[in-house]
Amino acid sequence: MEILWFLESIRTPFLDSAFSIITRLGEEIVLIVVFCLVFWCINKKTGYVIGIVFFLSALIVQGMKPTFRVERPWITDPAFSPVGGATNAATGYSFPSGHTQAAAAYLVPMGMTSRRKVLRIIFFTLVLLVAFSRMYLGVHYLSDVLASLVIAIIIALLAVRFVARAPEGKKRDIVTSLIIILCAGAVLLLVSTLYRSGATTGAQVRDSVLAAGSAIGFAVGMYIERTYIRFSVKAQNIPVQAVKLILGIAGVIGIQEGARIIGSGLMADGIRYFLMILWLTALYPLIIRRFFTAKEKVDV
Repeated sequence: MEILWFLESIRTPFLDSAFSIITRLGEEIVLIVVFCLVFWCINKKTGYVIGIVFFLSALIVQGMKPTFRVERPWITDPAFSPVGGATNAATGYSFPSGHTQAAAAYLVPMGMTSRRKVLRIIFFTLVLLVAFSRMYLGVHYLSDVLASLVIAIIIALLAVRFVARAPEGKKRDIVTSLIIILCAGAVLLLVSTLYRSGATTGAQVRDSVLAAGSAIGFAVGMYIERTYIRFSVKAQNIPVQAVKLILGIAGVIGIQEGARIIGSGLMADGIRYFLMILWLTALYPLIIRRFFTAKEKVDV
């Protein structure tokens, strides 16, 4: 708490606004847009690395939160006040930091795979700024952000080595997908056990179900795309790329809203997120291959 109290003492309206903007780099909508841009339009391998790092690290974080059950700083010390509005996106337990994990999941792989030094510096700096913003805003402890950084960086190192820089292989794709699905199952089993024993909350269970549903959607979609679809990120020109990106993200929003017809509740939410990520990784790539691919060699 000493660090948080110090940061509270140096707050200014300008810094409050600046770090409130920076911290949004760890929010869901930003991650989706970046992933879609990279995966559909720039580099599929980097997109897959981002997905693997994000979903595996998210599953670990969602498993650790109800296991350690560390309360938020303002709950631990009622005299402490976070920056106004910062608590809106600070759901669930404090340890580890979900925003830091999410930002590191895409910024660290992009930094590792970028060939330009200036871009690497920018990506890694942004990761640190997001981590710092969570403490400045008063919603996380130092241990929360450090744990998330370590988790994401370790998984990123492994993913870059065995996915981005390794030869293609069907067996490896199957193993990778199975690992993600097994991790999702393990998290669901853990949180359901903790919930039945009264050790965690319904909100935390929902976060874990969303993470598991999304992760399974990614694992299934990744295997389908890499085995059967193998679309190319190449398009005829930049305007076509822009249209491709906009239509694909519109599809995500449509599924997110339209899939509500299946009902509400944990299972319905998990299915909805499964369908959203399956659209990103397999269904829309099938459309891309049919309507948006330039007439040249397929990028695998």
